[in-house]
Amino acid sequence: MLATNPVENLQSLIRCRSVTPAEAGALSALESMLAPLGFRVERMMATAEGTPDVENLYARIGNAGPHLMFAGHTDVVPPGDEADWSHPPFAADIVDAMLFGRGAVDMKGGIACFVAAVARHIEKHGPPKGSLSFLITGDEEGPAINGTEKLLRWAAERGETWDACLVGEPTNPDELGDMIKIGRRGSLSGRITVQGVQGHAAYPHLADNPIRGLLQLTHALMDAPFDHGTDNFPPSNLEVTSFDTGNPAVNVIPAKATAAFNIRFNDTWTVETLQQEILRRLDSAATNGALRPNRDRVRYAIEWNERPSHVFLTRNDPLIESLTVAVERVTGRRPTLSTTGGTSDARFIKDYCPVVEFGLVGQTMHMVDERVAVADLETLTDIYDSFIDNWFDHARTA
Repeated sequence: MLATNPVENLQSLIRCRSVTPAEAGALSALESMLAPLGFRVERMMATAEGTPDVENLYARIGNAGPHLMFAGHTDVVPPGDEADWSHPPFAADIVDAMLFGRGAVDMKGGIACFVAAVARHIEKHGPPKGSLSFLITGDEEGPAINGTEKLLRWAAERGETWDACLVGEPTNPDELGDMIKIGRRGSLSGRITVQGVQGHAAYPHLADNPIRGLLQLTHALMDAPFDHGTDNFPPSNLEVTSFDTGNPAVNVIPAKATAAFNIRFNDTWTVETLQQEILRRLDSAATNGALRPNRDRVRYAIEWNERPSHVFLTRNDPLIESLTVAVERVTGRRPTLSTTGGTSDARFIKDYCPVVEFGLVGQTMHMVDERVAVADLETLTDIYDSFIDNWFDHARTA
């Protein structure tokens, strides 16, 4: 039987306990849905020293262009204390028209609906007039080292090319039809360390408190706005996320202090220009003696986290309009085009083809009792089905 029912598809996926990075049968369940539809399914294991091995899946139907990719992940975050759930997190119970389970909205639900949409499309029209593919990772909720980035490279080395991609992450804040993501802010993190001189709190002249210097530096990072936003992005925002001395004693001035920070930035910046601005602010603040009277320059070191996420914006009218029209036709609502939120695997896909994101309502993602309305699964399947029709019509006439 073709996998035309999104509820049954989702129940099959949720019942696989695929807490990142475990596959736990989730990719096998997906393969059992896609193979009968005519997809050629391949499984790829990615490895890297110091990280868990991750199994990924790539499936394609069709040999010619245009080529539409659907991307997502079957790994899920841990459920926490399962006793806190009103329904077991991997049972996929339906109660009062709500389907409960870890991954229901993030993002096994999106995968289940796209499979159902493709199955319905094939039932109505036969194989697509072009190609459709699924690029599914088991490492989106983990370190994202052995997932989408490596799977894309693996597929590209085998000659795969794509004209557009839809990522099925939960993008809607309140109702289906609220929001399409057409880009993402960049993300850059670092850690600042200030060395001091340890000493007794009652004899500060014999010590040098690094906290004073670190406060000057972090204040400079958070004080003036980095920018005021752009047409497509909100203002860049930096937050200090930890402040630590490793000092358990209340009467000891610590020997060093460290602070970690993260900035979500818009297309005013690149990673390189943002790093330069952060260093400029730190160097300027290091000479400020307001908190360190009669002390010399604050001596600091900064360590940048590896693998920053670059800002991007998709400018592909056929892709965006095909999805917008589908959403509006099914829901009667014109979705907002947004770049809000955190990062996603779209940050890797953007280097291969235009990419947008649209999925379920995300209010319960990563929470106890994660759940989705059964009616929303049918609605999202209808949207995806309409989008497939729209996109291939646009692509064939372009």
